[in-house]
Amino acid sequence: MSDVRENLSYDQFGGAVRELAQIIADDGYQPDIVLSIARGGVFVAGGLAYALDCKNIHLVNVEFYTGVGTTLEMPVMLAPVPNVIDFSDKKVLITDDVADTGKTLKLVRDFCLDTVAEVRSAVIYEKSHSLVKCEYVWKRTDDWINFPWSVEPPVVKRDGQVLDA
Repeated sequence: MSDVRENLSYDQFGGAVRELAQIIADDGYQPDIVLSIARGGVFVAGGLAYALDCKNIHLVNVEFYTGVGTTLEMPVMLAPVPNVIDFSDKKVLITDDVADTGKTLKLVRDFCLDTVAEVRSAVIYEKSHSLVKCEYVWKRTDDWINFPWSVEPPVVKRDGQVLDA
């Protein structure tokens, strides 16, 4: 992995989400459901859902990254797993912050595929080696991305004590 970093600020993120929403709207895709891959996809899902006037948002928790450049062998959906029946015959837009390996997106896409009317994916960043090639991408890069929500350490109490997990 390169030491080069792509740095995204909150201001840039806001613009990226609006541009991504415009790309989706220009394509004529109107999702019935925005399905967010937590955690990074939550920010993308909220912005896209508002911009695309879609009020039906679902969340799926997937664990894969354990640190910078380190992952589990395969991504794992964590409880509570959405009931796929809720997606029956719906147009679903899966959102995440980045399609890096694509393994997380593939897991969620495969989870939906046999039930939904149509499934598409939207990400802020897509890397060239991603297993999933998303229909909607704001920017392509192979650099590590510093997202504004993940560059700062967790918040601790002002007295310095770490909060219990």
